[in-house]
Amino acid sequence: MGSWVVEMQPTRSIYKVPPFISKINEIAYKPQLVSFGPYHYGDPQLAWMEAHKRRAYLRFIDRSGRNAEEVYNIIAEMAQHLKDSYDSLDSKWKYNTNGFVQLMILDGCFMLELIHVYKYKNYYSNDDPVFSRHGKFYVMQFIKADILMLENQLPMSLLLKLKDILNDSEHDIEALNKDILWLLSYNISNHPKMGECLHVLHLYRKSLLHIDNEHENAAPRFADRGEEKNDEVSHNFYCIATKLYLAGVRFEKSRSNSLRDITFDDGILKIPNFIVDRYSKSMFLNLMAFECCYILAGNDITSFVAFMDHIIDDEHDIKLLTSGEIITNFIGTDKKAANLFNTMSKDLVMEMNNNLCQVYNNLISYCNKPWPKHRANVVLTYFREPLSIISICLFYLSVVQTIFTIIKG
Repeated sequence: MGSWVVEMQPTRSIYKVPPFISKINEIAYKPQLVSFGPYHYGDPQLAWMEAHKRRAYLRFIDRSGRNAEEVYNIIAEMAQHLKDSYDSLDSKWKYNTNGFVQLMILDGCFMLELIHVYKYKNYYSNDDPVFSRHGKFYVMQFIKADILMLENQLPMSLLLKLKDILNDSEHDIEALNKDILWLLSYNISNHPKMGECLHVLHLYRKSLLHIDNEHENAAPRFADRGEEKNDEVSHNFYCIATKLYLAGVRFEKSRSNSLRDITFDDGILKIPNFIVDRYSKSMFLNLMAFECCYILAGNDITSFVAFMDHIIDDEHDIKLLTSGEIITNFIGTDKKAANLFNTMSKDLVMEMNNNLCQVYNNLISYCNKPWPKHRANVVLTYFREPLSIISICLFYLSVVQTIFTIIKG
């Protein structure tokens, strides 16, 4: 029985985004500058980067101290394993192992050269369009976005093998993980070990959900959707951030930056700090697409986006969360940030996992208690003009009346 389970474990982890998802926002899933892997190879829009890949490959070979044939033979030994990582491999790659291996080597070397050049500032030349200080500021931001697209992934085993060839050493998974996260401008200081990952997008997802042992109060992660219980969310109170605030809920930044670290206790809603910029939408959508396609992934990212969509309605909610240091807004106006969450949820089925459902329902229960509910109504009714003496007097009268009502009840 045990061997049967092992044999049935899926090896595929790099998918083409299903049409029912991609048709809603096609541009979010298509690389704009560079292709990695077979799915978008040959796209005319990305063709100009192929010459730069070739230069990176030659530099990699030179640094490795090996010849091209040696590198090819090493990667060719794992060709079938690499092919099995792709869910929708076209026949031109299935039956052309030579071409497929060459593609894997070219793209893998390009990614490792990006890390080497930008981490150690070993620029090729001052006027190089990609591998230079100029490229760092004007090209890398687009490459980083393309690296985090589901259809643009390379198997992590390929990158690890190429790194082994380069260093002439055995697997150092954590060193590679840290290098990749560094390339993606992610703070790795609190993430000593990320473990084995399927590809870069999987690694990035792990880093967003990672919680240090000291933060064990955070919502636990479920390894399998079958273990999740999605309790029905009550909707008798629409708890957007501003209404929660008026009802007395306080917002605080969680101790960790894990997107799973969302808690509500004693009137305090804690949410991790995260950045919103022009690439956030694409990043979140691709992470959610991965969770949709890869059965063992769970739905922590989807749950987080669903929760934030529930508490964000417009720019006022963003302003409140920004002032609480929960959202770091690099996208521009508060309205643009609000639109990011509102449009991400459009036409997509997003459900919160059991933990966030519980947090959300607890928020609703708290706000439906007599005092928080009345407080919100009073503030909305009387404090539209905060300096009004009449408003202040009416507020205090309402407080007294509410106290007597609660005592009598």
